[in-house]
Amino acid sequence: MKFITITLALVVVQAAAFTVPATKQYTTALDSSASSYDAATAATSSLSIWDKSTPIKVQGGSLKTWSFTNPPMERVQVSMRTDGRPLESMLELWEGPDNTPQKIGIYIEEGSMRPFTAVIETPRPGQNAIAIYNTGYLEFPLDACVEADNGDGASSLGSAPEKLGGMSIPKLIQGGSLNTYPFAPSVESVQVLLKTDGRPLNARVELLQGPSNNKQVMEVYSEDGLERPFFAVMETPGVGNIIRVVNKAPVEFPLTAHVEPYLVEAGSADTVADSWENGEGSSFLLSPPM
Repeated sequence: MKFITITLALVVVQAAAFTVPATKQYTTALDSSASSYDAATAATSSLSIWDKSTPIKVQGGSLKTWSFTNPPMERVQVSMRTDGRPLESMLELWEGPDNTPQKIGIYIEEGSMRPFTAVIETPRPGQNAIAIYNTGYLEFPLDACVEADNGDGASSLGSAPEKLGGMSIPKLIQGGSLNTYPFAPSVESVQVLLKTDGRPLNARVELLQGPSNNKQVMEVYSEDGLERPFFAVMETPGVGNIIRVVNKAPVEFPLTAHVEPYLVEAGSADTVADSWENGEGSSFLLSPPM
């Protein structure tokens, strides 16, 4: 009888040792309340683009295109990642033959820890297409997902640039100058919006982690920074993260930059100290990592 009692006690101790730890809680710095959506839409919005779309593998040195003709779309979310290797690519918006109104050159040191996520505006209906060139070596393939939003509220995109532009104060960056934005370790990701008054947009966005240590670089060009602004979400794991925005255009072409936290660890002291307006709803771009 004594032997049976000891055996049961050991089973209870071993079971307690394998208790699943509580998941990390996050909040989003953007007000993304789903009160205006029904339950089905809210459930869909809580999924990331990787859950709702089938990734397409783009081998090194190759090209993949996505065409959108019917129904007309208002914007496109583009996400890219790797299995931990570097990510180098060129993202282009094609509007008809021989017309590329927007292009983004991308370099990421580690494409699994810091996947690329951006929203491409397509205000003019017609023969729009997204082209992704994998400019890396053959040994460095990437996975890409492209999701269109036709304005019916059914996708997970929302109007990200409008929401961010309405909740933050922009910083004017003159041509040839730059501005930096440091972030606390509790900030898991940062949202960046660049726009102009209708003039061309030519900028470089960098994620630094230490002196001259580029973890992510995006070379951005748009022929009309008002009609087609640049919006992206940059993952910022670890400490010492700084976003640097450089206006590469001449002095006659200033730009306005909105750089704000996007995903912040819930309950952190930095959230209260920096007065970030964290919404309690689900993110409309990416689900919080578990």
